[in-house]
Formats: sequence, structure tokens, C-alpha cells
Amino acid sequence: MAQYELLLPKMGESVAEATVIKWLKQPGDMISLDDTLLEIATDKVDSEVPSPVAGKLIQQLYKEDDVVQVGAVIAIIETDAAESKTAEKEEKPVVAEQTPAAEPAATIPGTEQLNDTPVSAAQHSSDTDRFYSPLVKSIAAQEQISVTELDDIAGSGADGRLTKDDLLNYIQNGRKSTGAVLANRAQNQPAAVKETPVNNTAAPAPVAKSNNAQPVVSMSGADEIIEMDRMGKLIADHMVMSKQTSAHVTSFVEADVTNMVLWRDRVKKNFEKRENEKITFTPIFIEAVTKAIKDFPMINVSVNGTKIIKKKDINIGMAAALPSGNLIVPVIKNADQLNLVGLTKSVNDLANRARASKLKPDETQGGTFTLTNVGSFGNVMGTPIINQPQVAILAVGAIKKKPAVLETEYGDVIAIRHIMFLSLSYDHRVVNGALGGTFVRRVADYLENWDINREI
Repeated sequence: MAQYELLLPKMGESVAEATVIKWLKQPGDMISLDDTLLEIATDKVDSEVPSPVAGKLIQQLYKEDDVVQVGAVIAIIETDAAESKTAEKEEKPVVAEQTPAAEPAATIPGTEQLNDTPVSAAQHSSDTDRFYSPLVKSIAAQEQISVTELDDIAGSGADGRLTKDDLLNYIQNGRKSTGAVLANRAQNQPAAVKETPVNNTAAPAPVAKSNNAQPVVSMSGADEIIEMDRMGKLIADHMVMSKQTSAHVTSFVEADVTNMVLWRDRVKKNFEKRENEKITFTPIFIEAVTKAIKDFPMINVSVNGTKIIKKKDINIGMAAALPSGNLIVPVIKNADQLNLVGLTKSVNDLANRARASKLKPDETQGGTFTLTNVGSFGNVMGTPIINQPQVAILAVGAIKKKPAVLETEYGDVIAIRHIMFLSLSYDHRVVNGALGGTFVRRVADYLENWDINREI
């Protein structure tokens, strides 16, 4: 027998450490190849660490809630190899996921319970021909999903393996109706086999569990007490810290973006056909922001005590709402070096992977300025909180058709125009009203003066 030293994998260039959330395997447990050993957390992104070898877990070198440096040995695994091996530092990259397992409980529409016995977290894979990881089993047990129902879910992993994302997407999409499950099974059974009668009464959604198996929802009289999930706690602490750190001021500008709207309406079909990408307003906003930052580079700074750090790179964070209700900010690195096509592809890629919990930890690090689109919720303006250690954040509101006064050579006229509000929150310790107000006005100017004949 040989002993294999498992290292904490590299999760991104700017990620140096992670916190152990939960061990899914205990000393003495047998481990299969790619079996998930533990869950770890970085700033806002949670990840699973799979085993690169099969064998027996001999020792855990860190406890839950311990902070571990990338490259450190985290576990010892006994293998059948002829000689001792050590996991290389360039280990298989960890697949990053925002942890939805600790979200507040919610009633899942269309959830119906079959007579099958729900799978338990301790149930062995020998109960079914299909392999399920401990994390999948744990979620299935919490959601009262039977082994038979699990067998009906299509998997996207290797050899059709059911992943955590597959199961969570299945749950979030309302699961299958009882009839659909039975119909799927009937197709795979001989005609002589009869199904057990089914109780069609919808079962209540079970109480969600957090990673430490503690209920996150409890009742106090007629009120619900909902425990914040880990990401929610981090966001809350970060927002409070930002308000305590920076002197927040917000400036507002109204912009006539009619030319920009008409231009997008004209090019979006051909663009999607050519690039296989939808062009939204977000990459247009980001392009305008990067141009304005080049005009006013002192908005692209951070503060360290009494020192101002002027950033060379322009890395734009784009706030994205997750299905859980939490917020994450993936970052487009060197956004000023991308053309509008490149920005569009980056925006769509990051937004899609954020919603699918596929972001890497490094993709939420290193931002120098943040854009948040409050207009996507129908809001016309907002006063966002600065994303530390940055000194400014721009909120773009909904674009509305409004009557506006236009000056023409024949006099003033009233016309229907596409109008929006921009609001810039900035750190008044280092950004005064003149800089903050002029910057947001410059962004609006770039949007208002959009070339309606521009080629892309």
C-alpha cells in the first residue's frame, strides 16, 4: 500500500487560500476516483474537491472552518499504488459553484412525492446500478427524492454521472410531476410489470438544510425565522464594511439614449446570426465606462490608509443576481482592450456561468470599477453601495420612452425619446463632487452621442 498526499488545488491566479466548509468523507471511508472529498469556500464562490485517486481516506489534516493555503496537503489517501505519490500542484481545477445547498427553504412548484423511499445520505451505491456522490445523496435526502426518481434524472457528468448542478437544476425547475416520472419508468419496464399505486397529493417542500445539517428555517408563532446562508452573510458583512469605510455620495444624470437603442434594434438580428451571441445593452455600457475611465483615471483607484493606489488595468465588475437571490460580481479583466464584440461575448459568458454556478474563484477577483444594471428589475435609478476596495460603482436604470424637448433649427419641439438615469456612488474621501459628477456625465455623453451608423 502507498500513501497519496492530496494538495489543495489551485483555483485561480489571485486565490491563495480557501476555508474548509465540510468533509464529505471521513477517515476510514473508501474513496472512488473523482469522488468528492470535501467542500471549500473562497470569498464568494464555493467549490468541491474531488479525489484524483481511489483508495481509503487515512487522515484529514485540516478541520472544518480551517483556512488552508493553496498547495498545502489537506488529506492522506491510502492507495494500491506500488510507491508513494504526491498530488502535483497543478491539480485538476476545482469546479467553482455558488453554494445553493444552504439557501432558505422555499416551496417548489409541482413537487409531488412518490411512494418510493427517499434516498438517504448514507445509502450505498449498491442500492442502484448508478453511482451517486455523497453530496448528491445528501441533497436528495433533504429534498425527499427517491432513488428511483434520481435514476430518471439525466446526468451531465462523465459516463452520464449525475452532478450536483444537475440535481439542483432539476429541483429548481419544479421536478417532474408524478405522472411524468411514472411514464418515464413505464417505458423502461416490461408490460407485465405494474406500478405501485401513487398518492397524487402534493407533498409539502421539506425544510432546507445548511452544509452543517442544521435547519435554516424555523417557526416562531406565525413568523418564519430564516437563517442567512453563507454567501448572504459574506455579502451582508461586505456591504456594512463598505458603508463604514467609505463616505458614500451619489450623483445622478439623465441621458437621452435614443440613438443607442435604435442602433441596437437595427443590428441585433444580424449580430446574433453572425456571432451566435445576443447583444444586450450591458457591453455598450461597459464600453462607455472604460472610455470615461481613460478620460478620468482617478476614478480607477483604491485607498490604502492615506495613500491612493492608481490602477493600471481597467477591470470592470458586472453585478449579477443569482437564482438564490444573492449577488455575485464576475470581472471582465482589461475591459478597455476588448472591442464591442469581445465585450459582448465576455458579458454573456460570465452571466451564463454565474447563473449556472460555474464561475471560477479568480473570475470574481481584481475588479477596479463595478457596473450594476438596476434597470433589469424595472428600476429607473438606484444608490448602489461601493464594492470595496474600489471607490466608485455605476448603476444604470431602465430605459423608458418619454416626451422630451428638442432644440431644432426651426425652434423647440416635443418628441418621444428613449431616456434613462445613470447614478454613480463614489467614495468622497478621494473622489470629490466635481470628479464624480463629471465622470458620470462623460459616460452619459458617450451613450448619447452613439453613432447610429456604426458597424460591428
